[in-house]
Amino acid sequence: MHDDVEQCIRAVRSKDARFDGWFFGAVITTGIYCRPSCPVVPPKVENMRFYPSAAAAQQAGFRACKRCRPDASPGSPEWNQRADAVARAMRMIADGVVDRDGVPGLAAQLGYSTRQIERQLLAELGAGPLALARAQRAQTARLLIETTALPMGDVAFAAGFASIRTFNETVREVFALTPTRLRDRVARGRPADAPGVLSLRLPFRAPLCPGNLFGHLAATAVPGVEEWRDGAYRRTLRLPHGHGIATLRPRPDHIGCQLSLTDLRDLSTAISRCRRLLDLDADPIAVDDLLRGDPVLAPVVDKDPGRRVPRTVDAFEFAVRAVLGQQVSTAAARTHAARLVTAHGEPITDPAGGLTHLFPDPSALACLDPAALALPQARRTTLIGLITALAAGEIDLSVGGDWHRARAQLAALPGLGPWTVETIAMRALGDPDAFIPTDLGIRAAARELGLPATPAALTRRAAAWRPWRAYAVQYLWATGDHPINHLPTDSRKNAP
Repeated sequence: MHDDVEQCIRAVRSKDARFDGWFFGAVITTGIYCRPSCPVVPPKVENMRFYPSAAAAQQAGFRACKRCRPDASPGSPEWNQRADAVARAMRMIADGVVDRDGVPGLAAQLGYSTRQIERQLLAELGAGPLALARAQRAQTARLLIETTALPMGDVAFAAGFASIRTFNETVREVFALTPTRLRDRVARGRPADAPGVLSLRLPFRAPLCPGNLFGHLAATAVPGVEEWRDGAYRRTLRLPHGHGIATLRPRPDHIGCQLSLTDLRDLSTAISRCRRLLDLDADPIAVDDLLRGDPVLAPVVDKDPGRRVPRTVDAFEFAVRAVLGQQVSTAAARTHAARLVTAHGEPITDPAGGLTHLFPDPSALACLDPAALALPQARRTTLIGLITALAAGEIDLSVGGDWHRARAQLAALPGLGPWTVETIAMRALGDPDAFIPTDLGIRAAARELGLPATPAALTRRAAAWRPWRAYAVQYLWATGDHPINHLPTDSRKNAP
């Protein structure tokens, strides 16, 4: 989008927050880059420059605006709606792959050479993987500086910097302030967090409908792993260097997020996974405008615009839960998952609530005894086959995985039909065009709205909803009276 100068200029002049994260505007006379909605007086057109990423603006020598904080804007929707190598690379960089495995590790997981990945990212984003990862480290450092009392040395290494000197230089270059000055600017009057807890705000593009998003997560929550408590969704996180607990609370203009981590090096990964879980980088205006084009969907969209697709923080976990949920009620699926968690999950301590375990990882379930599962024989076979394939790395459901290949590999396993495959594609892989016409709730909604009720006919009608069919699913589900559509009213729901 940054190549369309006229559109970028209009967005900056109108201070249109819808474009935050899509591109960044820089001013050559001040050396500062901003988000499009920055409240300052727009600069002269001849002094504007536009970049597709914060990393590209930083690499061009611009520093972040202290007023609009462009480094804290929502991420570009592009990376969650595309399945090409650049989009996959961006999702992996956000998940911390470059910090953990370097650029060679990123390239190897994508199946490309290092040179190919660097060339593709430079061509589209104006910055290579190292610059993109550096920009993310700077944002993580800023969060730790402003929200904790950690010594600066601990902040540097927790944010992923190799040395304190590099940390200091990067912070000064990106924010035009020393780390100490950056902390002093926000320390006065800020209430202290509980020890070990980080509090931050997760931005999103308005509108956002919290009912289906948090309602779905709370209604399907696995006891011990997830809970709805005191107006917030809480869950355990399995992270590269340890584990954590996320507390996510819907607010009118942001998501309140509290993170308790055993290793602060996991901060940026935890934030990325929480944003992905809540689909916070979506562009609801583009989605809703297209779906409103169908006169049958238009009233449903207008009733509660801004519905998101509730996703997952762990693709393996969700795939297992999808199989456990085949042909049973939501309550039964939760019960089956809770038994697995109790028997095979890793225990954790949660002083603030009722979370008790991490969901079992592939290695913990690889030796699962089928006879111990209170499931029909066919579903036992399906579950064991799925776990075996995922544990062996035969199917890649990671953020950088190929959606089309993963679908084909899942469909080849016995007992995984279209409903399961598309459900996994929608919520674990994050494909915004996943569609489940065989779902009972979708078929009931179709009948109520006068849409074709048979899967084949509904699929043909849904072609007009592409590439946002996963969002159409959320609106169709909204026509039913099910707990997934509403915020819980009981503050202790799913708490022990």
